[in-house]
Amino acid sequence: QVQLVESGGGSVQAGGSLRLSCVVSSDFYRNQCVGWFRQAPGKEREGVAALWTGDGMTVYADSVKGRSTISEDDAKNTVYLEMDTLAPEDTGIYYCAAGGQFCHITRPDLWIRRAAPTYWGQGTQVSVSS
Repeated sequence: QVQLVESGGGSVQAGGSLRLSCVVSSDFYRNQCVGWFRQAPGKEREGVAALWTGDGMTVYADSVKGRSTISEDDAKNTVYLEMDTLAPEDTGIYYCAAGGQFCHITRPDLWIRRAAPTYWGQGTQVSVSS
């Protein structure tokens, strides 16, 4: 069974930073799409950033591009999302997801509709106060 375990959420003030971590089952990690999605209260879940563990290729949503970095430590089967200059609109539950081909679609707004990930973590809350 593939497991995704997120950590690193919390409450921060606007302008602050957070780093989220996602540990992926080791026997599933190689050559997979692993990414982050978020869901704000009353809104649909949306893609934020993803990478292909095969070569480290990354994709970002416009809303976080330039102030977020997705990276991996393949020795730890872990994918990170570091977000800087956080704003209240970044508030939501952040989910790690893996499997499928979503990271090869260059528009994160289409990930769920066209290539929903196979596996999901339990989510971690990020709250940004103004």
